Amino acid sequence: MIQRSSNVLQRLILVLAVIVLMGYGPGISAQPAKDANAATAAAIDELLSKSFKPGDPGAAAIVVKNGNVILRKGYGMANLELGIPIEPDMIFRIGSITKQFTAVATLMLVDQGKLSLTDEITKFIPDYPTQGHAITVEHLLTHTSGIKSYTGLPEWRPLWRKDVSLKEMIDLFKNKPMEFAPGESWNYNNSGYVLLGQIIEKASGQSYQDFIEKNIFAPLGMKQTFYDNTARVIPRRITGYSKSGANWVNSDYLSMSWPHAAGSIISSVDDLAKWDAALYTDKLVKQETLKRAWTPYLLKNGKSAKYGYGWLVTELAGMPSLEHGGGINGFTTIGVRVPQERIYVAILTNRDSGTGNLGQRAAALVAGRKLTEPIAVKLPAGTLEKYVGVYKVDEKQDLIITKEGEALYFQRTNTGKQEMVPSAEYQFFSKRNPSLVISFKQSGGKIASVLFKPPIGPDEEAERTDKALPKPKEAAAFDPAIYDKYAGQYELMPNFILTLSRDGDKLMGQATGQPMVQLVPESAVKFSVQEVGAQIEIVLDEKGNAASLILYQGGQKLPAKKIK
Repeated sequence: MIQRSSNVLQRLILVLAVIVLMGYGPGISAQPAKDANAATAAAIDELLSKSFKPGDPGAAAIVVKNGNVILRKGYGMANLELGIPIEPDMIFRIGSITKQFTAVATLMLVDQGKLSLTDEITKFIPDYPTQGHAITVEHLLTHTSGIKSYTGLPEWRPLWRKDVSLKEMIDLFKNKPMEFAPGESWNYNNSGYVLLGQIIEKASGQSYQDFIEKNIFAPLGMKQTFYDNTARVIPRRITGYSKSGANWVNSDYLSMSWPHAAGSIISSVDDLAKWDAALYTDKLVKQETLKRAWTPYLLKNGKSAKYGYGWLVTELAGMPSLEHGGGINGFTTIGVRVPQERIYVAILTNRDSGTGNLGQRAAALVAGRKLTEPIAVKLPAGTLEKYVGVYKVDEKQDLIITKEGEALYFQRTNTGKQEMVPSAEYQFFSKRNPSLVISFKQSGGKIASVLFKPPIGPDEEAERTDKALPKPKEAAAFDPAIYDKYAGQYELMPNFILTLSRDGDKLMGQATGQPMVQLVPESAVKFSVQEVGAQIEIVLDEKGNAASLILYQGGQKLPAKKIK
C-alpha cells in the first residue's frame, strides 16, 4: 500500500507449557534467551536499539532460526500520549505484507481446482474492461497486468476517509488507460491485488475477510491477526505516527476499506512467525504450488521481474531470500525469510519513516554473514564528465545524467533527480537507495549505455543518444520579499500539509514527513522542485495574497488550499 511489517521464527513436555502460555502455535518454539545465540541476539538488539529511540514510536521484532527464537522484543513507544512502550505481542498494520496472504489464498484455490493462474480475470469479473488485452490471474499476482494502480491516482487521496465498497474501489481505476500490455513490463500495483481479492470472493463464495480468517488465520492459530476495522476494539492494537518537521504526529486517518487484499491485515510478530513456519509445510498449499510463488516471473522479453507471487525474490549475503515490506499510514514493516537457513525476521514499526535494511541486516547476522553495502570511492578529477548526457529509456522517456559540482545526478522524464555515488570507475549507486546499482557500458572507447539494476523489478538499459542536454531553468529575477505572502501551510490532503517558508532570498517547502527542499522560481508564481520532478503554482486572490497552490507531478495535478 502507501508504504509501511516484519517477522522471524520461534521451540516436549516442559517447553509445551511455555508455548501455550505465550500463545505460540505449532512449528514455533520458545526457549530462554540464554539458550539462544546470545552474541547474535545482542548484536541484533544493538542494531535495533540504535534505530528506535526509547521516547519515539518504535518497533516489535522477532528473529527465528530453525524454529528457535533468537530475539523477540519491543522498542520505543506504542502510544506517545499515554507513555506506553511497545511489547512484542502488540498488533500492527502490516501493509503490503498482506499480499503474501492474498497470494497464498489464491494458490489454495488453485490447489482446490477452483481457479487457474492462466484464467483471464473476466472469467470472474465479466464486466471488467480489459481494453482488448488478455489479463490473467498470474499477471495480477506478479504486478505485470499493466492496470493503473489506484494508490497513484490524485483523485484517490481526497477519498482516504471515505468507506467504500469493493465495486466503488474498482470503479475508480478500471477505465484508466493501461500502462503497458500484460506481461510486457512490471510496475508495483495495488489495483491488481484488490482485483485478486474480488476473484477470491467469486471463486470461493466467501468474502475476502472470511476466507483468510477461516482458512488461514484460524488453522494456523494466528489469534492476533485480523482484517483491519478501525471501529472494532482490538486489544493490543497500537497507534501509528508520522513525522512532521521535528515532531511526531498521529498518522492520517485511512478507511481500511481501501487497502482490501493489497494491505488490510493487522498482525503481530508472533503470528507472522507462525505464518512463516506454516510455509515450510503443506498445511495451506502444496510445496510444489508454493514454489511458483517463490520463482521470479519472466517478462515477455525474458527479463526477470525479481518478483513472484507476493514476495520479492532476491538474495541476501549470497543466499537466496524472499522478502516483502509494507507501508501504510503510520506503519512500515518488513519480513525477510532465508529458506536454506530457515531464518525469518519480522520488524513491524508504528512510524511511516521506513525500516531501511534492518530486516536484511538482522537476517545476515543470524546467518553469520555480513551484508555487503556499496562503498563510495573518489574518482580521478575529470572522470565524471564522460557519463554526462541524454540516454533513451524508451519512446516516451529519456534519462538525463548531469554533473553539478563534484557529483553526478540522474533524472527520468517527469521524475525527481537523484545523486549517483561512485563505487568504481564505471559503477555507481543511488545515494537515496543504495541497493540501486548503476553501471555504464563502453563501445569504441566511449560510454554507450547505462544499466540500472534495481532490487525489485526488471533491469533496465538506456542507450546513449546525441541529444543535447536540456538547458537548466534559470531562476526568475524579482524581489524575494514576495515570498512572505506565500509563506504558510497548504493542505494537499487531510493531515498532509505542504509548508512554505522564506529563507533569505529563497522559498523553501516541506511536506509532512518529508525533507525540506528549495522551490526554484520560474516566474513570480511558478516554481520547480528539481529533487522530486515537480512544479508548484501559487494561486493569488484579488488582493494579491496566496489563496492556494497547485502541485504538478508525474502528469498529475493536485490543488491545495492555504489553511494557515
